[in-house]
Amino acid sequence: MKKLIIFIFLFCISLHIDAEQTHEWEQFLYQLSELEDIESSSWESSFELLCDLEENPININTASREDLEQFPFLTAKDVENISEYIYRYGPMKSLGELVMIKDLSYYKRRLLFYFTYAGDTHKKGFPSFKNIVKYGKHEVVGTIKIPFYDRKGDINGYQGYKYKHSVRYDFDYGDYLRLGFLGSQDAGEPFFAGRNSMGYDFYSFYLVLKKMGRIKTLALGRYRLRFGMGLVMNNNFSFGKLSTLSSMGRGGSNIRAHSSTSDGNYLQGAAGTFTLAKGLDLSLFVSYRKFDATLNKGDGTISTILNSGYHRTKTELDKKNNSSHLLLGGNVDYRFGGFYVGATAAYTSLDKELVPKTTSVYRRYYAHGKEFYNVGVNYGYTGSRLSFSGETATGGCKAVATINSLSYSITDRLTMLALQRFYSYKYYSLFAESFNEGGAVQNESGIYLGMTWRPSQALNIIAYIDYAYFAWPKYQASKSSCSLDNTLQLTYVMPRWIFSARYRLKIREKDNKDKTDLINKIDHRARFSAAYSFGAWKAKTQADLAFSSYKENSFGWMITQNANYILKKRLNINVSFSYFNTDSYDSRVYSYEKGMLYSYYFPSFYGHGIRGSFFASYDILKQVTLFAKVGATKYFDREIIGSSYQQINRSSATDLELQLRIKL
Repeated sequence: MKKLIIFIFLFCISLHIDAEQTHEWEQFLYQLSELEDIESSSWESSFELLCDLEENPININTASREDLEQFPFLTAKDVENISEYIYRYGPMKSLGELVMIKDLSYYKRRLLFYFTYAGDTHKKGFPSFKNIVKYGKHEVVGTIKIPFYDRKGDINGYQGYKYKHSVRYDFDYGDYLRLGFLGSQDAGEPFFAGRNSMGYDFYSFYLVLKKMGRIKTLALGRYRLRFGMGLVMNNNFSFGKLSTLSSMGRGGSNIRAHSSTSDGNYLQGAAGTFTLAKGLDLSLFVSYRKFDATLNKGDGTISTILNSGYHRTKTELDKKNNSSHLLLGGNVDYRFGGFYVGATAAYTSLDKELVPKTTSVYRRYYAHGKEFYNVGVNYGYTGSRLSFSGETATGGCKAVATINSLSYSITDRLTMLALQRFYSYKYYSLFAESFNEGGAVQNESGIYLGMTWRPSQALNIIAYIDYAYFAWPKYQASKSSCSLDNTLQLTYVMPRWIFSARYRLKIREKDNKDKTDLINKIDHRARFSAAYSFGAWKAKTQADLAFSSYKENSFGWMITQNANYILKKRLNINVSFSYFNTDSYDSRVYSYEKGMLYSYYFPSFYGHGIRGSFFASYDILKQVTLFAKVGATKYFDREIIGSSYQQINRSSATDLELQLRIKL
């Protein structure tokens, strides 16, 4: 009864207080998220890309296919339709013309307003240096996070102080040039001290030039890549199964700057895409960089390549940049009509041999060696109703990986997708990232069937079922196993209301308690939300339920209330409150919170407690904006939060974040 009263009380508040997020695309990203996505290392890169696109929107009238393929919510057909509309009717006068593209849904049109603009097309060729200097835009952002508590490592263990901070500078000129610098410091890392005598623990420098005649893209410094479906090369972008439905499983090629604070999974050197002839592009890349690794005792070989980027303790600092790689490769892409075919090749040489520990049987076929090469062929076709795409790859591992997707628009409102993948348990590529259930492009075969259906302009239904089989043992599964994942999501949009409901059932085979056989781990998850907007006010209430059955049953739930208010377009206030109660970590729940620029925050909670946050941004001047956020979590069932060096010896934790942005 107590829980029911709390739920009714919070929902009633939402009828009077408004609360959807300021940036709709952030909420869209959250709606596309799965637990595996948020907890993966590639999530930050995906989020950072959309932040960059919001701050540096693309002129839709001059956008190339590669520009439009950056958006995860556009299908290959959407990209073709936008390009065809502009070719046939000329440049858009405003983004309102997107409504004329019949297959582009209301939701996609709204999202494009955040990342594109309808600009002029009179300028031909790369701008002069004089114009770049005169009309280019500068942005400086400084951020600091202040915890009002001490972790165990802050008292004894970490080599630096407990404050996290960063500074970034960006200079851009439309779609043609981007130049940037970034320095970041995680809490606990030394600053202008010890191993970090040059100041920040991590720096990133980048220069990206576009549309220079036959040079479509040229990146210098630190950058990210994606080619095809990602079986050979992709450290650029990744989403999960729901977003696969949004993009209908298409691949793409892209080179972009590494402007994230993440100290890992980036390339350093040069990369470029060049037009050789109509429809024929050639991309080349070279990278040399040092990276963190855990070394095997005795022979000094690499046991594990690390991407966390943490250098807080003496042990972590000793692993900093203790290994290096040299990467060379390229991609050729040819398009004719709706057909396209491409090939990607990559060669990597490590300064030390990679020798993972194979005492656990599931690690036996992990990538190993000192030199690696991979080659892959990607292919596809985009038609008025039928589209397909795929990639097949192999390499020095002498094994094969392939992924293929087929989508068909039965009507303008109903589209079906089938995606098949087979990743041999012997296949590996150091830079592969693609659709998977098991966490890697290795040891997996499966079939994914999805559907998007709009019975009316207001109602959107998406559903999928995914079956995966793992021929070789995996972590917590000592022999061949399988999984079944099913999701149904409904969204109903009204002039002032948005209702959403999602249910997910996932079954995964894992070891029993004695590791003598496999048993099913069954997870049920449901999410219900209601959002209301009126003028400067917005409001959203969300309920999450989780039930997990494995070695024991675990149930959890959470109610989240968000409120947002914009005053005279200068002051933006966002308030969030969550109440959660779960039996264990298996039934953990997630919440979305408004965060600082270029950062995301999707915290998970388990146990019994509350979470609250207050976010505000204020335009001090037209060019200067101040952001501030206070977040606090209180647990009712524990006196200690966290473990090891992250342990906090109290039942609550409060943080303050401050950010200043100057745009000129």
